[in-house]
Amino acid sequence: MNEADYKAFYDRVGQSNGWDFSKLKVLAEGAQADIYEDVKRICEKSDLLLDIGTGGGEAVLAIRDAALLLVGIDRSSGMIQTAQANLVRSGASNVRFVEMDAEQLDFPGRFFDIVTCRHAGFTARQVAKVLSRDGIFITQQVAEGDKLNMKQAFGRGQSYGEADGTLMRQYKLALAEAGFLDIQSMEFDTVEYYRTPEDLIFLLKHTPIIPGFGQEEGDFEILRAFMEENRTEKGIRTNAKRFMIKARMTPDPGGIRQ
Repeated sequence: MNEADYKAFYDRVGQSNGWDFSKLKVLAEGAQADIYEDVKRICEKSDLLLDIGTGGGEAVLAIRDAALLLVGIDRSSGMIQTAQANLVRSGASNVRFVEMDAEQLDFPGRFFDIVTCRHAGFTARQVAKVLSRDGIFITQQVAEGDKLNMKQAFGRGQSYGEADGTLMRQYKLALAEAGFLDIQSMEFDTVEYYRTPEDLIFLLKHTPIIPGFGQEEGDFEILRAFMEENRTEKGIRTNAKRFMIKARMTPDPGGIRQ
């Protein structure tokens, strides 16, 4: 998938589902990455927060009490439409959603205390431009080794064939070049069990794990064989591999907020 394909995909998925996977029945074993739990712990009530790649705004709305103002941006018009509808239903008064590309953040300089980005691309220098001097940036990303047994079964997939850790190293280098300090990273590889075939099909239809899933001849036969091979008493087994990076612009004499 090229950039245009990804944008079209997220516009379509954004209008129909946003970034809401709460209906999936999945059992997870092992430590899980959860960027917004970290945000709730770090955030102060007076903070201004920017969320890059906010999708349908589900996560931002769930933590709206953690900050004074939360702004979610996404380059997909479909995602922002869903986010606006979710905002109306929530009744939140301190959340805003804006269609915007992460490569050109149109906000005043040093405006935000915290910038977050989950499973979306970002430009380190743009984040540095809008983050306060003592501000914190946290990102959670999908690693190359995510859903590895599934990608191997299909012979294709998101970042398939790329060395694990490549994206994390690229982002850490870009952050350092943009002036960030105290750059910390963590990796998570969680075992997942999807309870039913319908849960797995929903995931594949609403994410780019297997680009064009269902459009290539034989996809559903490959999926059937994959499910048979990986079926356990707990469900259909695969993995969720993630990494998180936390960085700040300048040293804080009082220490990093924990």
